[in-house]
Amino acid sequence: MESVELFAGGGGLAIGLERAGFRPHTIIEFNRNACKTLRQNYLASDHTAVFEGDIRQFDYQHLQTAPIRLVSGGPPCQPFSLGGNHRAHNDDRDMFPEAVRAVRELQPHAFIFENVKGLLRSSFAPYFDYILSQLRYPSITKQPEEDWESHAARLSAHQQLQPTPEYQLSYHLVNAADYGVPQKRERVFMVGFRRDIKPQWAFPAPTHSEDALLWSKWITGSYWQRHGVSAPVIDKKTAAKVAKLQKRYRDQPPTSLPWLTVRDALSDLPDPQSVASPANSVSNHDFKPGARIYPGHTGSYIDEPSKALKAGAHGVPGGENMIRYHDGSVRYFTVRESARLQTFPDSYVLEGAWGEAMRQLGNAVPVQLAKMVGESVFRSLAQWDEQWDESTKENSVMPASSAV
Repeated sequence: MESVELFAGGGGLAIGLERAGFRPHTIIEFNRNACKTLRQNYLASDHTAVFEGDIRQFDYQHLQTAPIRLVSGGPPCQPFSLGGNHRAHNDDRDMFPEAVRAVRELQPHAFIFENVKGLLRSSFAPYFDYILSQLRYPSITKQPEEDWESHAARLSAHQQLQPTPEYQLSYHLVNAADYGVPQKRERVFMVGFRRDIKPQWAFPAPTHSEDALLWSKWITGSYWQRHGVSAPVIDKKTAAKVAKLQKRYRDQPPTSLPWLTVRDALSDLPDPQSVASPANSVSNHDFKPGARIYPGHTGSYIDEPSKALKAGAHGVPGGENMIRYHDGSVRYFTVRESARLQTFPDSYVLEGAWGEAMRQLGNAVPVQLAKMVGESVFRSLAQWDEQWDESTKENSVMPASSAV
């Protein structure tokens, strides 16, 4: 099934969706270093075109004859990010209108869009509802001199007349750690299916949990045994959690898998600080000095999922790009370690200087999460294809009474 990827960044969503069964026909990205990364890796294959430039200048006409099954992407999140200026529709970086245009012009069978949790803030509620309305009715276009409130009102009036949307749409707030990503990363997914598809689809259920991680650490001790390290002294807050956990589950452990931690993700990588270490044999695994702790800038604890990586190098608010050990020491994650936390394959090379590569990773969708969402959509489309084929066969069979 062929797809078109918008706002591809370093390629996390694209990789996950390809692993789910979709084949990227066209990848669109503005950032020069991100495009270098895309071309350097698997997207350099003959069947995929990488368009470097302003998506507002992209012409979809040459793709309209191709059977594009999926449109996907993560529209720039700065207008809605908790760390940004929170300008939403007043921010020139708001690219949701371009996501809607791609759906309108390509009319894919499905779409997957991802964005930050901040999109659900109450102050953005009217504009978020407007985004959803546009995705449900992409053919009702905004006029050149029309403001978004007027367009939203017109969409609402159209919905009263035509309650069946052009795309059935749902959105879901998820934590990537619940899906086997070693990172606490909350994101909003918007998934839609064209109204003639009528799929049997539900957002994939979580596979991992904090409860299971706590159980493996403090009840069975299997976490520490697996890594060959001694358990640290448990703090009061964690001890209280464990007591509640024992009361809730009694003797039966949680059925989910444990959250993955920074140690889980990085344990087999060589130490980038060691002179004797073969770290330079691993791509993008160079040590970056200068990490330090100051109020609020504390890093990610080694035996927890990391904080959500952010699209910055130095000075990200919570030290999200640093690892913190039990003795209180910290260092910056290498690019390869950050790629591990985003579940990128080790063979994937990030282009650009350290800060540029970290920016690509901070903006990325974790590959594992993208794969799980993509697989659920792929299965639904494949089931619909099968039902459609069977229906076509049935309708084409000549009744026995009219046979010659």
